[in-house]
Amino acid sequence: MSAELEQLIADYLRVRRSLGFKLEYTEPLLGQFAAYLRSVGADTVTVEHALVFATAPAGASRRWQALRLSAIRCFTRWARTLDPAIEVPPARLLPARPTRSAPYIYSDNEIGALIDAAGRLRPAIWAATMSTLVALMAATGIRTGEAIGLDLTDVDQHAATLTVTGKYGKTRTLPVHATVLAGLARYLEQRGRFRPAADCPALLVSIHGRRLPPSTAHPTFRRLCEQAGLTSASSACRPRLHDLRHTFAVSTMLDTYRRGDDPAVALPILSTWLGHVRPSDTYWYLTGTTELLEAATARFAQHHGNNERHPS
Repeated sequence: MSAELEQLIADYLRVRRSLGFKLEYTEPLLGQFAAYLRSVGADTVTVEHALVFATAPAGASRRWQALRLSAIRCFTRWARTLDPAIEVPPARLLPARPTRSAPYIYSDNEIGALIDAAGRLRPAIWAATMSTLVALMAATGIRTGEAIGLDLTDVDQHAATLTVTGKYGKTRTLPVHATVLAGLARYLEQRGRFRPAADCPALLVSIHGRRLPPSTAHPTFRRLCEQAGLTSASSACRPRLHDLRHTFAVSTMLDTYRRGDDPAVALPILSTWLGHVRPSDTYWYLTGTTELLEAATARFAQHHGNNERHPS
């Protein structure tokens, strides 16, 4: 791989970042693509190289392969204006209709098993980081990117709050339970003894003392699922880190029904907590688990029975 091409990738990422893009997935993916080009001795980008790289992951979905190729296509469109030898993959080379995976709703025992599996990782700081990530997402329902983006200053132990930066840079302050604060305090104590992280502002750190990267967190979580004995419910429903957020939403509404509270009142509150602009954005998080459907059916039957006894 030529030094000029490597510099083009670095310049492209710098330009995109200056425009406000976070590049959480694009940057590591283009880094992997650069490594692939070096391994095959390529000095420029061709459609063939892009296609081979995009389809390389064994067992990856067509959707995921299309997203990988799309990231390369965006780079090559920009880079070709500076180097006409670079080829741009056609837009419909790997067509894939947008799909939405069925969320995996974790039981309390499964979440406990995931935290236990994370606690067995090595070195100790990696065990502490991953178990804290899983526990924090399960307890608060924040997005993976939001958890990874937390800084030390976002945790206010005195006020018992967590300041979360969500999509489009919007922030929200969440009150957190005492058990969450206690867990964060234990993690901060371990983190404080980890010298490479002393100058890092991030709350959750990697084994190198830097902010935990998504490209490391997701594959590690998949290994934790295997160690915890979690298997896919179907070809379209496999346990993912993001599904801890779905589980939080479902559990919150289930608790609402069990307490006898009004779900119409609880939903806008949940929506605000999750960082959604509208309550309608929250509906698709509410997967119809057996327990939630039973609770909703019981509430409907109770309401219908009351109306029959007391007609207006």
